[in-house]
Amino acid sequence: MKYVFLAVAIIGEVFGTSMLKASHGFSRAVPGVLSVAAYAVTFYFLSLALKSIPTGVAYAIWSGVGIVLISTIGWIFFKQRLDAAALIGMGLICAGVIVINVFSNSIGD
Repeated sequence: MKYVFLAVAIIGEVFGTSMLKASHGFSRAVPGVLSVAAYAVTFYFLSLALKSIPTGVAYAIWSGVGIVLISTIGWIFFKQRLDAAALIGMGLICAGVIVINVFSNSIGD
């Protein structure tokens, strides 16, 4: 269940950040409220994941996957450009998350 909790935290963070962008500095009420609610859900599920995943590992996965997903959403929905350096950097982030999950002994059971 620890990875389900972490996945919900990641999805919540990506949704919350998307709504934060859509709120235009909290000048739009509905996206602003959805952003705050999504972050509440995010931190609750992240706290559940942290019961059994080391903090550094959980945060690396949460932030790394979140960066890639929110950049992709920004590109698709907000028409934000991703240059070669951004794409290379996101590739390195993905590689780091894979290395942690495949080779790290600190994840535990």
